[in-house]
Amino acid sequence: MTLLSAFSLQFPLLWGGLLFIFGLTFGSFFNVVIYRLPLMMQQEESARFNLCVPASFCPQCQRPIIWRDNIPLLSYLSLKGRARCCQAPISQRYPLTELASGLLFVLTGYLLTPGLPLLGGLILLSTLLVLAIIDGQTQLLPDRLTLPLLWAGLLFNLNGTFVPLSEAVIGAMTGYLSLWTVYWLFRLLTGKEALGYGDFKLLAALGAWSGWQILPQTLLCASASGLIWTLLQRRITLQSLDQPLAFGPWLALAGSSLFLWTQTL
Repeated sequence: MTLLSAFSLQFPLLWGGLLFIFGLTFGSFFNVVIYRLPLMMQQEESARFNLCVPASFCPQCQRPIIWRDNIPLLSYLSLKGRARCCQAPISQRYPLTELASGLLFVLTGYLLTPGLPLLGGLILLSTLLVLAIIDGQTQLLPDRLTLPLLWAGLLFNLNGTFVPLSEAVIGAMTGYLSLWTVYWLFRLLTGKEALGYGDFKLLAALGAWSGWQILPQTLLCASASGLIWTLLQRRITLQSLDQPLAFGPWLALAGSSLFLWTQTL
């Protein structure tokens, strides 16, 4: 048993508190990625705008945000949901993302063994959280996140951290080819595009982390939950069913749930 494992067992509340603080902190960075990465994709290679430059600024008035207004979750509460510089409402996405990240870190830290399994789980689930929000807002699944996630899954499984490497490789190939096949069959039959290439890569990444065996359940859970949500939402809002649906959030939700479930059996 490692020192970290012993610490988590001896001081479970302190362990959970530390995980929550780390999760909030990383959640603040995730908000930066969620906001800036789609803009970076539109602007291509802009040296003046990336994840580090410029410093955090108000999206409404473009003024820099002072350090004490960048404290995760607490700043939003102390400012009562309004920017200090211009009093514009702050999107609820920021505190909700930070809170979700904090809770995700706690859940993962309690379910997975400290060490490589916990590190890998945090990388996977954090990236899925970011991808789900980006796709839900923009219907984009950036290659800058999906492809590194795929390779990271293969690297973590070089020594079978989650599944044997052979199952991870087959999972990556099967994940991509299965949705690629569905995409082209649907396009040939209807002339429409039901999926995006980002969905292929995301399912391939999930296969690389969890193996090919979980792919049928992932697709079933993602499709069912996405369909139910869409029908309920459009019944309430009276939107047309022809409106495009972001499939990435449902893949991320199903993939993360099944990953944690299989790792705790």
